[in-house]
Amino acid sequence: VQLVESGGGSVQSGGSLRLSCAVSGFTYNPYCMGWFRQAPGVEREVVATIGSNGVTRIAEGVKGRFTISQENGKNTLYLQMNDLKPADTAMYYCAARSWYFGTCPTSDSYAYWGQGTQVTVSS
Repeated sequence: VQLVESGGGSVQSGGSLRLSCAVSGFTYNPYCMGWFRQAPGVEREVVATIGSNGVTRIAEGVKGRFTISQENGKNTLYLQMNDLKPADTAMYYCAARSWYFGTCPTSDSYAYWGQGTQVTVSS
């Protein structure tokens, strides 16, 4: 299984970025996929999750600004980030796991992870 993120970069406050995660070799179904982020000195936190049933969950701190979606089934995962703030600065990771129990977990118990893509938002 391989997950490869792209799309990170540096933007000014109020700007937008779209992160992509190319997923290969992942054959589990049902499943969950998600975006997590980690800033220096802070624990990794969930940003958004999406299940194989299409149900999404968005963290409170980014609700209304970030959207998670997937294309081509589970082959590509996206995170559309609008109205970015300096507090959104972090390394962003995509993750995947099998999941049979309804709503996707928000803990970092996912089995497969990408290498991360850096997002930096300046004021």
